[in-house]
Amino acid sequence: MFDFVRKHTKVMMFVMFLLIIPSFVLFGVDGYNSFREKGETVARVGGHDITQSEWDAAHKSESDRLRATRPELDVKLLDSPEARYATLERLVRERVLVQAADKFKLMTSDARLARDLQENPTIASLRLPDGKLDMDRYRQLAASQGMTPEGFESRVRQDLSVRQVEAGVITTGFSAAGIADVSLNAFFEKREVQIANFATAEFARKVSPTDAELEAFYKANVTLFQAPDQASIEYVVLDLDSIKKSISISESDLKSYYDQNVARLSGNEERRASHILINAAKDAPAADRQKAKARAEELLQAVRKSPDSFVEIAKKNSQDVGSAPNGGDLDFFGRGAMVKPFEDAVFSMKKGDISEVVESDFGYHIIKLTDVKTPKQRSFEELRTGIEADLKAQQAQAKFAETAEAFTNGVYEQSDSLKPVADKLKLEIKTAANLTRKPATGAIGPLTNDKFLTAIFASDAIEKKRNTEAIETAPNQLIAGRITQYTAARTVPFIDVRSIVHDRVVAARAAELAKTEGMEKLAAWKAAPAAAIMPAALVVSRDQSQKVPPQVLAAALHADASALPAFVGVDLGAQGYAVVRINKIVPRPTATEAAAKQDRAQYTQWWTAAENQAYYGVLKERFKVEIMAPRPVRNSTDLSLAASK
Repeated sequence: MFDFVRKHTKVMMFVMFLLIIPSFVLFGVDGYNSFREKGETVARVGGHDITQSEWDAAHKSESDRLRATRPELDVKLLDSPEARYATLERLVRERVLVQAADKFKLMTSDARLARDLQENPTIASLRLPDGKLDMDRYRQLAASQGMTPEGFESRVRQDLSVRQVEAGVITTGFSAAGIADVSLNAFFEKREVQIANFATAEFARKVSPTDAELEAFYKANVTLFQAPDQASIEYVVLDLDSIKKSISISESDLKSYYDQNVARLSGNEERRASHILINAAKDAPAADRQKAKARAEELLQAVRKSPDSFVEIAKKNSQDVGSAPNGGDLDFFGRGAMVKPFEDAVFSMKKGDISEVVESDFGYHIIKLTDVKTPKQRSFEELRTGIEADLKAQQAQAKFAETAEAFTNGVYEQSDSLKPVADKLKLEIKTAANLTRKPATGAIGPLTNDKFLTAIFASDAIEKKRNTEAIETAPNQLIAGRITQYTAARTVPFIDVRSIVHDRVVAARAAELAKTEGMEKLAAWKAAPAAAIMPAALVVSRDQSQKVPPQVLAAALHADASALPAFVGVDLGAQGYAVVRINKIVPRPTATEAAAKQDRAQYTQWWTAAENQAYYGVLKERFKVEIMAPRPVRNSTDLSLAASK
């Protein structure tokens, strides 16, 4: 029954990928934050602002991630106003859920974090044949998200906490079979219909406008035939990549860095431990914590007497639901993966040791160190490329703020040319032609930034051809430009757009004729159904549309069928008009038990998703969400068409 979903699995997956899957939103690491702090506020969650620069950074990160994972995607879709607004909505949703997790005190334990990382298939793929995690590739994975390994793990911890906010709704969703069947029967109901189309194209040959009529339309709609002002510009971009090009690392510095960091670069020592946890929240009453500690002391004595029984005692007594079934095993982990008291104990033990009772914010632990992995030291040649890249990145990051100041001052102080600042900072002067106030369809990069385009088309830049100020278009990215040639906005002469005017007039009048004819037939056929002459009947439903236009299908399925045959008219706008005759209702075929079960499960998912969306709506109200950026409205009329002719 869900063929329409199954046949479009890839499309559905992409939509879900865009709308549901949590994204790793990158705001930069140690960036030039003074510029970001001045960004325009585009949304507010719980009194905390989301700025334009944060939105830009989030969309860039999201677009880069999608391009990397789905290279076949059309980049125009990713950089459309609708896609950008979807990013803002996801960013707002993430902020709402983060604040909710904090408000509701939903925390993720170290054990839960470690288990999630161990079960993550991407991280599992980084393991070497001996089971050891390839730390270089792990750091590269984190770096691809703009993070350090510690930051990546912190982000995963946050995501796990955030999931708990909606888990109460998502994991408890259900629907009674009877209610599901009623809804599904209605949803998959079929109707036998006949559809008479009055297409605009069929009436176009009846329209022959005169030149006077065309000119009258042109004068009455002159705003449709405006060529926007355009500019040819030159510009320079300062970002980390441009700074890296000017940085040279000597061989002695590379070797010195290697000598000082070889242990870390070769990989961190990892340890494998098992534990028995007796839960006791840090804010629990003192009596409860004391009781939990006493219980832990009892279990410690038991494992001291019989160390080999640790696994069985953990299975029966540990209150860490994640590791208890595995005898308390937490697998291998490095420093920074666990809370400090736990980590300090583990990394001070010898293989086979059993700790004293260790207190943490989560309760009391008894720890057994079961294995130690010491990394093999790697040679300078193996690490040289990575060291050079790291040092250049570090120096570029450290140098950016200073260079950004020189860039900002340079484009302002010598405002009649970009050459001085480009020469001083070794930047490339780039050019662009036919730039308009709005980004061209499919355009990407800093030239699509609204703030930069506004600065380029400011009166001072147009009239005096001065440099714009330095504009931040992304974290650690500044751009400045100047106009080299400007063409003012103008009305395209009638003679140049006559064919377009003709087509518009013909289309508009033909649509009117089609609608008039359709409405007359509708009235006549309602009065005398037997006189209706219509095409062959079709059986349509929501999952078997028979290529019927969506608005026509919706009208056919929503029409009152209490008295048949029933007629309904559908205004198709520029496409014309349609008259639908509903002859009879075709009940939903009886499904097999397996198919019915699958359909009910799908219905439950839909119902749960609706409940979860409603819950999110409540959270938005609770945290006083405001989105200041206007939702984009797709304009069906291409106002630039005339100018391009």
